Amino acid sequence: MISEIYDVIVVGAGHAGCEAAAAAANLGSKTLMVTMNMQTIGQMSCNPAMGGIAKGQIVREIDAMGGYSGVISDKSAIQFKMLNLSKGPAMWSPRTQNDRMLFAQEWRIALENTPNLDFFQDMVKNLIIEDNKVVGVITSLGIEIRGKSVVLTNGTFLNGLIHVGDKQLGGGRMGEPRAYGITEQLVSLGFESGRMKTGTPPRVDGRSLDYSKMEEQSGDENPQKFSYLETPKLKEQRSCYIVYTNEEVHEVLRSGFDRSPMFNGTIQSLGPRYCPSIEDKINRFAERTRHQLFVEPEGWNTVEIYVNGFSSSLPEDVQIKAMKLIPGFENVKVFRPGYAIEYDYFPPTQLYHTLETKLIQNLYFAGQINGTTGYEEAAGQGLIAGINAALKVQDMPEFTLSRDEAYIGVLIDDLITKGTEEPYRMFTSRAEYRLLLRQDNADIRLTEKSYNLGLATQERLDRVTEKIAKSQQLEDFLRETSLKPGIINPILESIESSPVDQAYRAAQILTRPNMTLEKLEEIPAVKEFASQFNDEVREQAEINIKYRGYIEKEKENVSKLNRLENIKIPEDFDFTKISSLSSEAKQKLSKVMPKTIAQAGRISGVSPADINVLLVFLGR
Repeated sequence: MISEIYDVIVVGAGHAGCEAAAAAANLGSKTLMVTMNMQTIGQMSCNPAMGGIAKGQIVREIDAMGGYSGVISDKSAIQFKMLNLSKGPAMWSPRTQNDRMLFAQEWRIALENTPNLDFFQDMVKNLIIEDNKVVGVITSLGIEIRGKSVVLTNGTFLNGLIHVGDKQLGGGRMGEPRAYGITEQLVSLGFESGRMKTGTPPRVDGRSLDYSKMEEQSGDENPQKFSYLETPKLKEQRSCYIVYTNEEVHEVLRSGFDRSPMFNGTIQSLGPRYCPSIEDKINRFAERTRHQLFVEPEGWNTVEIYVNGFSSSLPEDVQIKAMKLIPGFENVKVFRPGYAIEYDYFPPTQLYHTLETKLIQNLYFAGQINGTTGYEEAAGQGLIAGINAALKVQDMPEFTLSRDEAYIGVLIDDLITKGTEEPYRMFTSRAEYRLLLRQDNADIRLTEKSYNLGLATQERLDRVTEKIAKSQQLEDFLRETSLKPGIINPILESIESSPVDQAYRAAQILTRPNMTLEKLEEIPAVKEFASQFNDEVREQAEINIKYRGYIEKEKENVSKLNRLENIKIPEDFDFTKISSLSSEAKQKLSKVMPKTIAQAGRISGVSPADINVLLVFLGR
């Protein structure tokens, strides 16, 4: 037995576990990270990339709150792209391609330099529960470790089963053993569990590929970064490539369907809808003659390539034969085939918004154990679970984020209110207030909240305070500066916008379609004033001016919804006693036990009529 009693024990060292451990330790809690392998802390199990549509916003939110994912991504980036720039700013999403080995190395360095954080290498096979409260863990060596709270971030390791064709082997990742014992114990305590599936593509030798037959995808000309701190900016970048499958490839893949665990009934569980395997794609979209593949380098100093879009659990001989028919892959050498993995998860309706379980006090779940998919979704949950585990043992008020405050708030509310039966992935469309939840303003939304918790540093707060003040300064200048027709019209003509016959404020001109601040800076007076501000401040001021009306409207909608968020439902409220509620509403409300009327309204199966009944019953 380890004699020390920890405040927080984090089980697992993936993206959720790393953020949970860092947050708890940085909040002053004596924290222990228990992992099966100290060499795979912060491992990118699937693609070597962070961010992307909606996911990039989550990474920026984690960073704004003092989490580590943004900093680690910047330090290990080999390419940066801002996606969706042709759309409005609510859709802009940062993404990095990363050096897989460097990413894990930077995570380990960051955690080892975090005060209050200890490590132990072993598998946790049981929890110690006393009076419906978790008080520690027991490892496979039989070692008891006592802790005041436990965060489970088991990823795909709980009873993990790997499939390659008709071969099956137990494991949480290729080459790593699965974890057992926890699912069985939790089910015996009354938890509901299920099975999910995910997959990963083959890894190949980049020296065996012919890139001249592929479309090059280079990074942004002026690469940005994730972190609001002074992390290094990319000076050189590595390209990715795009290539397409064809009918010959599909024909070979189909020839292996009878040996595919997906089609012969071996795999019963659901995989991610928006990241299907290649065999699933050619089966579901039979009318398509080709599918896009991304050829992604795994790092600066390795020849290993990740074939994004070719996830597969087909037999390895079928995978290799099909790949050789892809342009540029004729002489491909495969390092390891793609595989599918099935694992246990726990439907997240069994959690509170803090990610604490309803059945066992001081026990928190984060990441794939909650039915999500993706590094960013896992890291966001880990951050919130780690914060709340630390706050609980310090007798501090809980910390949650609402749907209008962060994508992380949308993610957690969706999970615990609606649940999920397939791996949940974040999209911008899931956030009804996405114009407020942009990647550029995550620090303005969240840094002060996190600073008040004791997590975000003074440096972060000072930076965001300065950014707000300076962008306001620039906005004021643009709203007050009057521009005469002779100065404005040549610029308007260049963007095919109708000319003006009187003086206009610079801010009014900026709201025109196709007009940008950069374009306005062709006017010397505007350039002279605006050039004293950095890109971040200028972007903030431009968005605030151009989208002011929409932003105000969205804030109005939020305040209307918040009236319902403020109507609390008493704890242990008995929904079954309200005869006017539909039977489905009674069942769903009793299962989720929403804390507010607004949350009750987001539960699928609860109608507006049911909400009106609740409002009447609560005297509103």
